[in-house]
Amino acid sequence: MKKTFTLLTVLVMISSIAFFSFKSTPVYADDETPVVTLGTSLTESQKQGTIKTLTASLNGGNYRTITVTGSDLVKYLNPSGDNFITSSRVWSSAMIQKTSSGSGINVKILDYNGENNITTITANQYKNAAVTAGITDANIYVTSAVPIDGSGALAGVYAAYAKSGNALNQKQINAAQDEMSTLSGITQANKNKDGYSDSQLNNAVAGAKSDMAKIGNNISDSQIRDIVNNQIKINHLGNTITNNQKTQIVNLLIEIRDSGALKSRSFKQQASALSKNIQNSSKRIFDKLNTQENRNWLQQIWQNIVNWFNGLFGGAIVLG
Repeated sequence: MKKTFTLLTVLVMISSIAFFSFKSTPVYADDETPVVTLGTSLTESQKQGTIKTLTASLNGGNYRTITVTGSDLVKYLNPSGDNFITSSRVWSSAMIQKTSSGSGINVKILDYNGENNITTITANQYKNAAVTAGITDANIYVTSAVPIDGSGALAGVYAAYAKSGNALNQKQINAAQDEMSTLSGITQANKNKDGYSDSQLNNAVAGAKSDMAKIGNNISDSQIRDIVNNQIKINHLGNTITNNQKTQIVNLLIEIRDSGALKSRSFKQQASALSKNIQNSSKRIFDKLNTQENRNWLQQIWQNIVNWFNGLFGGAIVLG
């Protein structure tokens, strides 16, 4: 059967940016009250300061608290290669607040007493990891009473899901933790280099996830490699990302595929929403990337998708 799509429609679908921010209207229900996760190592004073910091946006609204222990780090993070023990100390804390369907993942790293104590992981890295882990439509706030890299901050969020009876897939959690480590390492290696930003890298990865989801769980390694090459080009990272770093990204996305993340109906939507979110939060950077060259690359990406479907179904898709 012959199907017709206009190129303009395709480009609008791929590149349009919707307004997307923390102003999404929270959804409150009996089982969707915001959950504050508190590190077990916090002193009483630090605990109260952390609660005050994380819940400020609720304006006195209700919330629940859970304590994150070394055992939680062992359970959720050690399978991805960490070496926590049950007596490991935990300071980083978070609050997760469900939002309306389709709003996507938003993350804010909050200062504690005027200091940003999350020293390594960025908000965009948390966003990508949350999507990979299977978290949908939520505001996540992260803080710490003491300086810490922040790689374990989502452990409490994973635990909160499990305690609510909606445990996340451990393979996806593993991939999410590896994602934070990989993207953080690449950003640290390219820090202060001209033409590089953490936003570009995370937008490339979010875009790659969305592209992968369009093909589905049977996507091949070579298709993932092509998608990564396209996203690196689109995000103007070709002069900064090394071949080794590109391989790291490809291997990460293969791990995400193998985790089963692409089987979820919501994954594509959440990845697409995340890309829009990142572009809006770093509008100055992405306005510079919206060039004719990039639009030509988007056209080529669509042509590759058309060719793939032609080969799969033997049908004709006409650009007109």
